[in-house]
Amino acid sequence: MKTCKTVISIILAILLSSPAFGAGEKGSGDLEHLLTEIQRHYDRTASYSAKFEEEIAAVGAPKRERSGKVYFRKPGRMRWDFAGEQPETIVSDGTTLYNFDPGLNQVIETPLSQALKSSGATAFLLGMGNLRRDFKASFAPNSGAGQSIGLALVPKAGGYTIQIGVDPATYDLITLVLTDQLGNVTRVKFTDIHNNTELADILFIFKVPAGVDIVTPPPSP
Repeated sequence: MKTCKTVISIILAILLSSPAFGAGEKGSGDLEHLLTEIQRHYDRTASYSAKFEEEIAAVGAPKRERSGKVYFRKPGRMRWDFAGEQPETIVSDGTTLYNFDPGLNQVIETPLSQALKSSGATAFLLGMGNLRRDFKASFAPNSGAGQSIGLALVPKAGGYTIQIGVDPATYDLITLVLTDQLGNVTRVKFTDIHNNTELADILFIFKVPAGVDIVTPPPSP
């Protein structure tokens, strides 16, 4: 299960500011307010950076754990740097998505437009999507992060189901759970979050190292 098909799907955030969102049953009006606040927050967020911890539980395989740092800048730019024994780098320069795996000595190059077609969540994340248009949303239990707010998002175009846990005091996403059609689960926890800070252009420029194989996936239907 490729990282670029899992952890980059979505970063969302929301503020729990009304007593109506307290313990107990939540109505459709509450959900509409929640979605409005999410969209407003991300419309106002031009850049984002954070540390992350990732756990991948693939069906029939041992769990994998990694950590690193992630950067986003609208429109269409992002970078994931995975540290440790299995390093990996994922970069979008606004036109092409690069997935560099040093262990395999290869780079997968995917046109960003193709990646967006396969994931409405990625489109929203990169400032190119709309929450109500692209997802079916509902309340969900929190993601195991104390008093976080839980929200489930199902892409209308199909793909991963998404559950998020957000900090009610900051609008920031603190946990993310992605489940694909085969039951593979990716969990991500975010810390040291910074919104709307200046991010250097060089973060979103990727140069293919010499001697590395370049793989181009077939066009999506």
